[in-house]
Amino acid sequence: MKFNKLKILTIAALASGLFFCCAQQPKQNNHQVSKIVRQTISTKLPWSERMMQSEMKRFPEAWMLDFHKSPKWSYPNGLVLKGAEQLFKKTGKREYYDYIKAYADELVNANGTIKTYDINKYNLDMLNSGNVLIYLFLATKDEKYLKGAQLLRSQLNDHPRTSEGGFWHKKIYPNQMWLDGLYMAEPFYASYTRLFNDGAEAEKAYNDIVNQFDVIQKHMVDSKTGLLYHGWDESKEQQWADKQTGLSPNFWGRAMGWYGMAIVDVLDYLPENHPGREKLIGYLKSYSEALLKVQDGKTGLWYQVLDKGNEKGNYLEASASSMFVYTFAKAARKKYLPTSYKTVAKKAYNGILKNLITVEPNGVVNLNKNCAVAGLGGTPYRSGTYDYYVNEEIRSNDPKGTGPFILASLELEK
Repeated sequence: MKFNKLKILTIAALASGLFFCCAQQPKQNNHQVSKIVRQTISTKLPWSERMMQSEMKRFPEAWMLDFHKSPKWSYPNGLVLKGAEQLFKKTGKREYYDYIKAYADELVNANGTIKTYDINKYNLDMLNSGNVLIYLFLATKDEKYLKGAQLLRSQLNDHPRTSEGGFWHKKIYPNQMWLDGLYMAEPFYASYTRLFNDGAEAEKAYNDIVNQFDVIQKHMVDSKTGLLYHGWDESKEQQWADKQTGLSPNFWGRAMGWYGMAIVDVLDYLPENHPGREKLIGYLKSYSEALLKVQDGKTGLWYQVLDKGNEKGNYLEASASSMFVYTFAKAARKKYLPTSYKTVAKKAYNGILKNLITVEPNGVVNLNKNCAVAGLGGTPYRSGTYDYYVNEEIRSNDPKGTGPFILASLELEK
């Protein structure tokens, strides 16, 4: 692997806008974190900060995000901490940086090994929080963060794939691609490539990243609605898989949310002259057009099962709606989509504030009606039916909702 210090410094300035002016780096300050835990959260702050501070109050240590009882390397943590990173850049408030660093320092050992992470499970979910390590390495130049990121990146070298090169979602889910996996792996893969690879090595990686989206588009887009199914089993052996197409039976909101965020975030790193850029923007346009057709006209929100809003048990779901707001707002700002999508994003965002947000007397903000989790197969077996999706646990303040809400808020606050 080629390690180009000048390139890292240049990209660091573009990617994070953050350089510390002296060798003494910010140290973990438990007093600053605990100060937020005790205080009332001001209603004068923008919603991005109000939600971030609410998360820090609910989860004083970032490893607690997703309601963990002990430290665990997991993807929702990285999702919320991406919001903390952007808030530190925007406000300069050191408690946001401390919150990020404390997570990595709890989970990453001095030699770069990561507690609770097992590379041999080949689980794409484990890669998302690698973005935290890249960010901290750029900020501190501490080699342990680089080694941790290198370890995660090495997973992709031997990760099992479909016949067309698509990453399996996990080793325990053979021959399967899920929309979720595109967000878990590709932004990290693209960011790592831009920072640490050059020449033919980088070109090969970028082509591989674009191919992940190509395989999804080839197999998982519904020709009638333009929506994308949650999962695809190339072997067609799973009980949930259609015997002709291998597709799961429904359009799950958050799965499409992950996919949209994956596209707009990968475009941050894919070179301007790479032919894959136009393809990804084309995929984003058709994806977005399909979502407009199933947006709830009254609230501007989206349903747990996207195309079945009128069916019994379905509900307007917070995490997917937040993800779509982020995707549309960012895509409009970057000019991947027409500016009209910013209006769409604002309508949906106002729908979230009106219908899904509650505020406690101490200022703590709650995001309600998040699907806690949904998947396919496994034990106990998840069938992918309509009844399965609408009967999964619904909870408040799931980080898979609060993280995208913070990111969506930041986009609309720019």
